[in-house]
Amino acid sequence: MQGLQDPRNFTGSHGQVHPAFCRFRVPEQSPAGSRECLYPGLAANLALPGTRARFRAAATLCTQRASRRSCAAGRGQSLDENLGHPRGSKQPPAPGTRSAALYVHWPYCEKRCNYCNFNKYIPRTLDEGAMQKCLVKETTTLLKLSGVQRIDSVFFGGGTPSLASPHTVASVLETIAQTTHLPAKAEVTLEANPTSSQASRLTAFQGAGINRLSIGIQSLDNKELQLLGRTHSVSDALGTLEEARRVYPGRTSVDLMFGLPAQQVEPWLRQLQELLSLCDDHISLYQLTLERGTLLFAQVQQGTLPSPDPEAAAEMYQHGREILREAGFRQYEVSNFARNEALSTHNWTYWQGGQYIGVGPGAHGRFVPRGDGGSLREARIQTLEPDNWMKEVSMFGHGTRKRVSLSELELLEEVLALGLRTDTGITHQHWLQFEPQLSLWDVFGKAEEVRELQSQGLLLLDHRGLRCSWEGLAVLDTVLLRLLLQLQNAWENRPPPMLKVTESGAASQREDSR
Repeated sequence: MQGLQDPRNFTGSHGQVHPAFCRFRVPEQSPAGSRECLYPGLAANLALPGTRARFRAAATLCTQRASRRSCAAGRGQSLDENLGHPRGSKQPPAPGTRSAALYVHWPYCEKRCNYCNFNKYIPRTLDEGAMQKCLVKETTTLLKLSGVQRIDSVFFGGGTPSLASPHTVASVLETIAQTTHLPAKAEVTLEANPTSSQASRLTAFQGAGINRLSIGIQSLDNKELQLLGRTHSVSDALGTLEEARRVYPGRTSVDLMFGLPAQQVEPWLRQLQELLSLCDDHISLYQLTLERGTLLFAQVQQGTLPSPDPEAAAEMYQHGREILREAGFRQYEVSNFARNEALSTHNWTYWQGGQYIGVGPGAHGRFVPRGDGGSLREARIQTLEPDNWMKEVSMFGHGTRKRVSLSELELLEEVLALGLRTDTGITHQHWLQFEPQLSLWDVFGKAEEVRELQSQGLLLLDHRGLRCSWEGLAVLDTVLLRLLLQLQNAWENRPPPMLKVTESGAASQREDSR
């Protein structure tokens, strides 16, 4: 999973991930529902049965606040009219507000997989020229709106972006380079399906500017692939992997799913071992989530398939991480493992609370619209349906359907939820970039809940910052539930803003320049 886009949940899977835990999902991913990215989930954090429901109950506190302020992107109105914030409102800026990651959503697939409810479509006919033109136009508009001076990484997710032509990919990258600075060594990832990734196409994508590939292998068992509704076979997957490693040596990632109906622990671990003998330096493990509206969900509901066993899934995840650790892989995020420093820098931007721009139908973004005079970070989502999105882009230059200004607390909640997904957690310096008046020690240092988590060996709070232990990453949803509630409590009881004396001698509240 590589990007960040869909607010479904914290479980990684194919599509753009949404880093906003309040909106559920995060990936190696993208902002529209992605594999290694997005939007930004708590993949494989079901090691303790029942914790997902408790976590969502806490997150509801955040979504209720956000939903009250959700609004359509009313083109032609001022930003502040739409968002209900006075233009003089202040908010701590996210670090690196002059740079961002960029996610591009290609919404089309050959068929819909049985487990997938991402924003994707099976077109009867496709005018790729029109889609390319709109992707280029929206990229230009949103880059100018963001005012960013540099794009650090680009992620093409979907959908199945390997179905797009290399010319479309090249056109978007050329637009980015012409509008802002795209470093020559910037990470540029393409999600690929084995059936649309023949050797000649992989080479052509490299020529278009792609330098990293993420392959949705999902399983090395043909029966499981059929259950998932995948269009490829094990032979297809391994052939694509071999060719990808030749074209993108050291920069090829693979996805493997676990927790399928009737799936057994030992056979799945053998799949992982086989994949380890063939893969490159990055692996993502994603637990299957039964999504309402999918064929698998219906089959389980009707009793034609057994419900996935959460205990077996927890065992797969735990043994899988141990196998990967022994093989020299670093678990740098809940669902993502790398060796030889082959981390996904695009997804790292999500997890560090950085800005990202979402382009394409249903893409999500998080950035400050400085080009429009804005000073507050916005959560943005583009129109979902491709034809409607293209009409809006043609008329207005972009297809933004909703945008919501994030409060200081909501931003801190995202920093906490996303940062704790990583093995490095949240450093004191990083936290202070978002909230200089309320340190990690202030929020968590005296909390009984935190001391209990520390005594259980799940959490560390020290001179480096706040982070989960290796054991704690496996039950992050349980840990995060307690920390979110503690953050909300500390925020409500924080001391009043400091006062400063003006030249006239009057006292006024200190305003952050952010």
